[in-house]
Amino acid sequence: MKLLRALIFLPFAIPLHGQAQVADAGRLPVADVRVLMVAAIDSPSGTAQGLLTGKDAESITRHFKASGPILIDVTTLKRYAQAGCSRLNVSFSQEGVQLPGQQAGKRHSVDFGINFCRDGQPPRSLS
Repeated sequence: MKLLRALIFLPFAIPLHGQAQVADAGRLPVADVRVLMVAAIDSPSGTAQGLLTGKDAESITRHFKASGPILIDVTTLKRYAQAGCSRLNVSFSQEGVQLPGQQAGKRHSVDFGINFCRDGQPPRSLS
């Protein structure tokens, strides 16, 4: 009877684990964002999603007293003629970031664009 009750209530308990876990589903854990940049270049959709792990992630989270993981979204903006090279948008976001002078943590994000090739170098040409 206890097993039956557990099976009945299990689907209702899953959403209570928190939004961060739901948002993180399907994200590739990476210690180096370049892994996601290459994945976006190789992806037919031109996108890759991950979460930053390791010492850098721990240091950033501790410094900003953040409550969530560091999410990374990479989007291909343009594919260049040179094979394996693209213009990428890289977006880092994190919940619960507490900046100096703020009472409560908020979601913050930082985006940057970069010309990047699979070999880690910039493209030779932007055409």
